[in-house]
Amino acid sequence: MIRLGVVGWPVAHSRSPALQNAALAAAGLGDNWRYQLLPIPSEVFEETVAALPGDGFRGVNVTVPYKERALALAIASGGEVTARARAIGAANTLLFETGGQIDADNTDAPALISGAPIDISGASTLILGAGGSARAALWALQDAGAAQVRVWNRTPERAAALCAELGGTPATAIEPADLLVNCTTVGLRADDTLAMLPLPAGGVSAFSAVADYVYREGDTPLTGAAREAGVPYVDGLELLAAQGAPAFELFTGKTAGPEVVAAIRSALGLCSAP
Repeated sequence: MIRLGVVGWPVAHSRSPALQNAALAAAGLGDNWRYQLLPIPSEVFEETVAALPGDGFRGVNVTVPYKERALALAIASGGEVTARARAIGAANTLLFETGGQIDADNTDAPALISGAPIDISGASTLILGAGGSARAALWALQDAGAAQVRVWNRTPERAAALCAELGGTPATAIEPADLLVNCTTVGLRADDTLAMLPLPAGGVSAFSAVADYVYREGDTPLTGAAREAGVPYVDGLELLAAQGAPAFELFTGKTAGPEVVAAIRSALGLCSAP
């Protein structure tokens, strides 16, 4: 049995096992491959991930809060790290090689651009958060030609440090933009509210479009507000589907054909076409 998984803390909410096991089944690999949850506490992250190949793991996806540490682990192992992951400074997909090396990539960045509800070229954008997903979003938006990328974080020094490293402008005040990208965890918990996000006067209507990396059953506070206001949005499940297909290809070496993409979307309760 070849094993795959998703690493995080917490990770019980992840829909990656559903989508990847559906993809494996659609590709005829369901009998020999299995994808599972891998909750790993912070203090044992590196040693646990390094031990996974010994338990039959071919690779893992990485979610909060470990994407930056995942990249560092891959670099330290001497594995192949894509230029994209190096530039972003975070990885969400790791592959384990027979010599002990760990390869790394970041599929969050292209997922955001392919799923964005507006044309990014020339757009003004605002990112909320400064963690691994925010790093990917910042790199992706600049790479796609956004005219302005501002980054807000509740700890202003983190936003400033991220922009000093990757570009963009730290946001000390929240102002309207063409696209709002939520890379915080607000919305992950059932009792989270829209008031927990720093929105300008006018709320969600101050933005032409919204992208929310958070997903859960039903709307998040942000996507629910966007829906009510008639603001175009892409939710976390669509972004998950968009990064899930390339991750499948990295893990298996097989193309994510139409049947695999359809299986991924069906497993997430999405319509057959994006």
